[in-house]
Amino acid sequence: MKGKRLTGWRRIATALWRAPSDPQIYGILEIDATALLDFVRAARERGHRVTPTHLAGRAVGMALRTVPDLNVRLIGDRAISRESIDVFFITAVSNGHDLTGTKITSIDEKPAVEVAKELAAKSHSLRQGEDRGFARAKQVMDALPLPLLRLALRLGAWLAGDLGWNVPGLGVSAAPFGSAMVSSVGMLGLPVGFSPLVWMYRVPLIVLIGEIADKPVAVDGRVEVRPVLPVTATIDHRYVDGAHLAAALKSFREYLTSPASFEPPFDLAPE
Repeated sequence: MKGKRLTGWRRIATALWRAPSDPQIYGILEIDATALLDFVRAARERGHRVTPTHLAGRAVGMALRTVPDLNVRLIGDRAISRESIDVFFITAVSNGHDLTGTKITSIDEKPAVEVAKELAAKSHSLRQGEDRGFARAKQVMDALPLPLLRLALRLGAWLAGDLGWNVPGLGVSAAPFGSAMVSSVGMLGLPVGFSPLVWMYRVPLIVLIGEIADKPVAVDGRVEVRPVLPVTATIDHRYVDGAHLAAALKSFREYLTSPASFEPPFDLAPE
């Protein structure tokens, strides 16, 4: 076989890595957050602690409802439809020194104010150590030596993620990461960030919400300064093609640019 022999860095790189096989796609989107912030402000005036992250979770739920081919579990060469659209919100615990999260089920059917209330209650339970499943999982994972931890993670991902079983011995519930995952790096003061799709998640996408900042935006042919929300997504190419992405993105964008158009009227302030 003829060809030029690799030298220098290209030869070192060939020795370091194998041919790429990672199916992850990365994307970034900037949303005019004017209407989003108006909605958040109106909700808070009525006592509802809604945040852009809650609205992003709702937007993901709407996108998955629009494209049901995304709301599946991949097992071998088959796509198994999920019974509901659930979004896993990544949450900081242990005074910010550790990360976990909680799943909101049927998020496409719950108003944003209900999502905010449920997520606040579940996050409080996690931080206070009142969630028995999380406490059990943390106890097991902290106690296992690294080789056994790797085995336990793979076993848990297969039983809970692929087969949809509860695994009480590991403190893991069925489909623990739901249909998709959402987190906020904007809360940490980061303008934008990307997250890897770890194999054990068994979800088609992770969405990260960045820090809202004023930027020049073209509005009806003129430049205006508007608040802009950066959104990044990591997507598993095995689940989607271009047509799926286009439909999901359209739904996601429509919700975030005008959440009030999709949400019911506010109830009275919560007790």
